[in-house]
Amino acid sequence: MYLAMFILIVSTALVLFYLQTICQKILGRRFEQEFFHAIVNANRLEFPFVRKALEEYDAPPDYERFRMQLKCDFLALTYLLKNAVNSKKRLTAQEQLLVAYFRVIFLSMTVCHFLGLGERDSVLKLTSILQYFANVLGERVSALRFGNLTASDYLLSL
Repeated sequence: MYLAMFILIVSTALVLFYLQTICQKILGRRFEQEFFHAIVNANRLEFPFVRKALEEYDAPPDYERFRMQLKCDFLALTYLLKNAVNSKKRLTAQEQLLVAYFRVIFLSMTVCHFLGLGERDSVLKLTSILQYFANVLGERVSALRFGNLTASDYLLSL
């Protein structure tokens, strides 16, 4: 019985470790330019402001507000990744891994908050995932030209 529990715990830890390693490698991708600014402006996303608030102020994060802002941004970006400039109407394998990683970190942020361990690092990881999603979306939109429309104009017309 103890051996089975030990194997389960070690296996789960290894899966989470490999998920984190693969996702960090995906997030390390460099884009030609920062496409996310147009996406943030067009969709009124909040994650850059959450990151700025955490990096500039030493005060403890407003957990409930940040949690809601990050969740709304995540839902908006995953919807746009599936439906905007995507003929397959589904996420790529890398994006699916990052969605799973986002959910694991989001859950760990909630657990850390309730245990009083502080959720600052988790929130920063979540914002980096959202920035990656926004960059991918911006890159897709900028690759597609619709006359004189910019990426922001195209997303506003959706």
